[in-house]
Order: sequence, then structure tokens, then C-alpha cells
Amino acid sequence: MTSQDIRQKVRMVHEYPLDGNPPMMTHVYRNTKDELLIASKGSWEKILSICELTAEQKKQIEEITNHLADSGMRVLATAHVLQPNEMFPEKQEDFNWLFSGLIALSDPPKKNINWVFDQFYQAGIKIKMITGDYPATAIAIAHQSGLRNADEYLTGEEVVKMDERKLLLQVQNINVFARMFPEAKLRVITILKQLGEVVAMTGDGVNDGPALKAADIGVAMGKRGTEIARRAADIILIDDNLEHMVEAISAGRKIYHNLKKAFRYIITIHIPIILVVTLPLVLGWQFPNIFSPVHVIFLELIMGPTCSIIYENEPIESHIMQSGPNKNQESLFSWRELSVSTVQGLVITFAILIIYQYAVRSGYNEEITRTMTFTTLVFSNIFLTLVNRSFDKSIFHTLQYKNVLIPIILTITLVVWFSSITFKAMRLLFEFENISWQMIGLCLAASSAAVFWIELVKWWKNA
Repeated sequence: MTSQDIRQKVRMVHEYPLDGNPPMMTHVYRNTKDELLIASKGSWEKILSICELTAEQKKQIEEITNHLADSGMRVLATAHVLQPNEMFPEKQEDFNWLFSGLIALSDPPKKNINWVFDQFYQAGIKIKMITGDYPATAIAIAHQSGLRNADEYLTGEEVVKMDERKLLLQVQNINVFARMFPEAKLRVITILKQLGEVVAMTGDGVNDGPALKAADIGVAMGKRGTEIARRAADIILIDDNLEHMVEAISAGRKIYHNLKKAFRYIITIHIPIILVVTLPLVLGWQFPNIFSPVHVIFLELIMGPTCSIIYENEPIESHIMQSGPNKNQESLFSWRELSVSTVQGLVITFAILIIYQYAVRSGYNEEITRTMTFTTLVFSNIFLTLVNRSFDKSIFHTLQYKNVLIPIILTITLVVWFSSITFKAMRLLFEFENISWQMIGLCLAASSAAVFWIELVKWWKNA
């Protein structure tokens, strides 16, 4: 039998839109001979239920459909009306339908989908397939894609009929949702959000619109996505490549963790600045004005680039993509992290004040005391910058991270500091005095002890 393309010889005079569960849609055409042609397509279950077929015929069609679906084929059924009349029924199911045949569509998963899913799982992200496909087709595609726990499924009808308590339990364990329609998709997204999950939903069809809108992050396909899907989404994948989602997650986690590093650094280093300026004045120590505005401005000029340039350009740590996502309610900076930063700052303050008291008790004048105190703070800042590059990895590991700005910024810091104690004009500006290498060594030892103790904590955590 040969087929003919008659699309140029007919015009559509009526349309029954995609409707029902399972769905179908019908078009009514009129040809050049003023004859009506009525055709429908939809899920094979729906088409079989409205056609005049014997039980044996239905069984045979079902066996063929299951065979095609088990191989991952998407199967549609078609039907037609043999002798249409001018009076169209209100519902498309009410025509006297005759079965036309099956259409098997091959739409295999993209070649990189197994790698993408593997990256998602390593990142601690759960994956669920929500599709309008027949269950056998959905399960076959799920296995081909590398989806875990792909043998159990729920249908859209089961989702909408199930009570909320039971559905809460089922949604946590079921990863394949088949024969889903808009209301069912929306309910699954809502349930996941009730469980405290941050939900990202991908979709391309009209039926995905409500779920895309309800998700925390709606991701629409740019090439094959419908206008409704794109408007409902927060993000559009221009080339429909899910690999970009892995890149986006990596970039997001990098920004998040680098912000935490910057916050932790800035809180820690400001504690000694504030206390070293305040305590000698409040306690009435011998040299109460140990730091003047010029010293604080210099330190701020160091800390600004450290936060905004160095930590911003830190590479993502390898283990970050293997750690789980944060909870929806989790803040950027927790009380535990704030406590660690506070302790770091207090220990640095203690070390600086020890150097201060050592200089005073050794009979040094105010300029030498100020120089030693400031030197200890500058060294502490440099060491803190290096130590805080990771909350888990040792400094020996983080020194291998590629960030060309670190040696530049730290070198500038050391050059300016060395100039301030070497050149007369700079010494007068900072009210410093040239100190011996032994004094510098003492400042270096105090700042090292004040900062590197956290490395022992990292070692203990990783042991």
C-alpha cells in the first residue's frame, strides 16, 4: 500500500484539542470534493477504548505496543471515521471510530545523558522522570539513561487519586512517573517542595507549563520547547543540552563556597583590627594609640582585593561536586561557621597582643612596639588568606590550586610592608622604626601559631 500526502488538498474545518486521560486529539478536514475527512491520534489505550475492535484484535495490538514500548519506542495510535456527517458530536470520543494503525517513534536519550545523570548523582541530586509516555516506554528510556530505581513507577491517575500522606512516602522512593498530565505533574512538584526539596523541573511541552512555574527552578528547552514552556521557566537551555545544567551547578557551588570563604576571612581579620585598636585604649596600656587611621586604611586596602579578587577567582574544589546540596532553609553563613571565624579572630588578636606586651616589657619604644604589632597582623593576614582557601583541605593541598592573583596580591602586600619599615618617608608616614630580623622572626612565629592551628583541626576532621 502506498501513502499519499494530501495536506495541500485539504483544509481543517474543526479541531478537538488534546484532551482526556490518556489523551487524544482530533482534526476534521474538508477536501476539494467537499468531503469530510476525520482523523485522530493519541495514546494507544485511549484509541483502543473508542474503536470498534474485538477482544482478540485489542489483545494483538496491545502485544505489539508492549513489544515496541519495551525497546523504548513512543507509540501513538490513530483512528478515522469512515462515513462522517456534517453534525459533529460535542466530544471527540463520540464519533464511530475505526482503528487505523500504530505509529512508533524512536526518540532515544541523548548520548551524554548517562554522564549527566552520573554527575547529578555524584553531586547528591535526586533525579525523577515525569513523562506522558506509556509506562513500558518510560521504564525502557529510564534504564537507557542510567536512572536509578527505574523498575517501579506511578501513573498520573494514581498520583491524583492517592491521599497526601501516602503520596509523600511514594514520591520519595519512586523515580519514574508515567502517563502524567498537567495536574499530576504539578502535584508531584508540590509534594517534593513540601518534603523540603529544592526542585528543578525540565520540560518542553504545553503540559509542562504549570509544573515549570511551580518548581523552584523551571528549565525549558530552547530548541524544541513550546512558547508556553519557555515563558513559564526561569532558565532556557538554548541548545537543549542537559550538560549545561551540570556546568551551572558547578558554577553555582563555586560562587557559593567562594562567598563563604570571603565572609569567613573578612569576619576573622576584622576582629583583631577592632580589638587591637580598642583594648589598649580601654585598658589604659602604655601605648594606647598603637594604630592610627593610616594603618587601618592600609589593612583595608589589603583586605578589599583579598575578598573581591582572590576568593572570587578561586577554582572550584574537587570535592564540592561530590557533596550534597544545601537544604532549602540553610543560610549562607551558619552559626558554626561564624563561631570558627570568631575563634580564629580571637586567637590572632591574642597573638598580636602578646607581641605588643613583649615589646613593652622589653623596654622598646612606641615606634618599635607599633612596628612589631603591625607586622604580626600583616603576617597573620597573609597566612589567613592561604589557610581559608579551603575549610577541609590542608594548605599543602590548596597551594596546588591555580589562582595567579594570590602571589600578586600577597607580593604587593609584602613589598609595601617591607617598604614601610625600610624607607624613611614610609616609616614617618606609618610612625614605624626599622626592626631587626630577629624581631621579624618573632612576629612571624606568633602569626604562624595564631593561624595554622586550624590546619590541625582540618587534619583531625579528615583523619
